[in-house]
Amino acid sequence: MASSDSAAARELLTAAAVRTRAHEMLELALDGRVEGWRVDLDRLPATARFVAGVIRDRYPDLKVPFHARWRHFVFDGHDLWTEAARGTPDPAARARAAFDLAVVSVLLDAGAGPGWRWRDAQTGIEAARSEGLALASLRLFRTGVFSDRPADPLRADAGALAALSVEALGRGFQVGEDNPLAGLAGRAALMNRLGDRVRARPDLFARADAPRPGGLFDAMAARAVDGVLSAPVILEVLLDALGPIWRDRLSLGGVDLGDVWRHPALKRDDATDGLVPIHKLSQWLSYSLVEPLVQAGIAVADLDGLTGLAEYRNGGLFLDSGVLALADPADADRSWPVSDPRIVAWRALTVALLDRVAPLVRAELGASAEAMPLASILEGGTWAAGRRLAAERRAGGGPPLTILSDGTVF
Repeated sequence: MASSDSAAARELLTAAAVRTRAHEMLELALDGRVEGWRVDLDRLPATARFVAGVIRDRYPDLKVPFHARWRHFVFDGHDLWTEAARGTPDPAARARAAFDLAVVSVLLDAGAGPGWRWRDAQTGIEAARSEGLALASLRLFRTGVFSDRPADPLRADAGALAALSVEALGRGFQVGEDNPLAGLAGRAALMNRLGDRVRARPDLFARADAPRPGGLFDAMAARAVDGVLSAPVILEVLLDALGPIWRDRLSLGGVDLGDVWRHPALKRDDATDGLVPIHKLSQWLSYSLVEPLVQAGIAVADLDGLTGLAEYRNGGLFLDSGVLALADPADADRSWPVSDPRIVAWRALTVALLDRVAPLVRAELGASAEAMPLASILEGGTWAAGRRLAAERRAGGGPPLTILSDGTVF
């Protein structure tokens, strides 16, 4: 039984499982069998037109980059990561440094809360939310906070990550009574568990160097076939590598499931009954690792094998545009734990609806799937459109639902 449970668990650690169960959730919701939610697909064409308009505004030439962490390191036309990495000409060494930064920065990126901002002393830039978290993490990275080697700051090492304190992270993120950051302790603990995990899996993290997240570059390069790596394989390696770092999550057959939650509507006749995989942060990290791999000479195929991201900008797009509606409007005034079935359903429905809206957006733009993959629609795109609607509807542009976050999900 343990062996079969383990095999069933590993099937949940794939993008295909996220997509399959998300679409199943959508079909159940359309049949009125998902408590708390209503779906109106008649509003999807108007939502697609709005998203297409946002893409035209932001990228008039329709050359939209992928939705990746690297976009958040560009301020006022300056690519701050490219500028920092110029002294690392070796492609593999630069890729390992980029992996180090991407892993740490993405894992630190869960929702900051409405009151937090970052003020950059070097440039005068002031930023909030994802952009602020990105810049703060980049500055910490450049100063060697995550490195065990003073002469080599552009790296993240297992020892430094495992020893990172809440106080040090708070100072780095300029946290104070007048600048609160949601889930600060949870973020620091996540870095500590990352450091422990990196040391525990040298087969994945220390293939060409001391244990560091950047070792995943070598692990993924080894899985390329004739110089080509499938994007879903990137996610599978990440989920294997990072599974135990998530606190208070489900496990099955001894396998840590990570961003997998329970919902009673999703039925199975095996040990995965009621389980809904999401893997939001890991999938965003997968998108963010594509460019370092390509720059190091490894082609990435099947990018649309990954799914859309179930976070509050994409989810807010569908809620604010009326594609999704709460069955009880009073639910909008409550605070929700991420494990609540309503939030699990919202996230799964978001993944499925992103698949539904993507071809409509391409049709509005006259773009092919090859020219406008899902990763570009997210960037161009649904994430930006969700943010724009939020700014129009709520002071401060916060999400439509209040989520009780520990800093590791949204």
